[in-house]
Amino acid sequence: INAEYMGGSHVLPALIRKFHEAKLAGAPTVEVWGTGTAMREFLYVDDLAEALVFLLHNFDGPDSREDEKMFFNLGTGKDCTIKELALMVKEIVGFTGEIVWNTAMPDGTPRKLLDVSQMTALGWTAKTSLKDGLQKSYDWFLAHQDDFRG
Repeated sequence: INAEYMGGSHVLPALIRKFHEAKLAGAPTVEVWGTGTAMREFLYVDDLAEALVFLLHNFDGPDSREDEKMFFNLGTGKDCTIKELALMVKEIVGFTGEIVWNTAMPDGTPRKLLDVSQMTALGWTAKTSLKDGLQKSYDWFLAHQDDFRG
């Protein structure tokens, strides 16, 4: 995960890094690729760990060879636009400048959202809201940034 906050990362660590560095530099803008309309789902890491422990305690496994192909989607079942995500990260980081959308760059897949109905039926749902997960992630970033900056 540490490398994710450096160049070439996924959307969330890239946004955290970009807004943080722009805040420190007093930059007037942060560029974000695409239109902001693509939708993504995010699951906080502690919820993922809890889901795995939940499955260990609440799922006995398949009774037949065919059922061995069973998969579980671990997610929140809720998504948001990249624009909504960027605005939340901007607020949490405390960046006061503007977001500039580079629409010459691609949005990527229009929507990535998991069907979490199997987990819900078993009695598990994610507990951490997106905003709380973002705050915890930024707090972690602040506490560990010296560990992964050269």
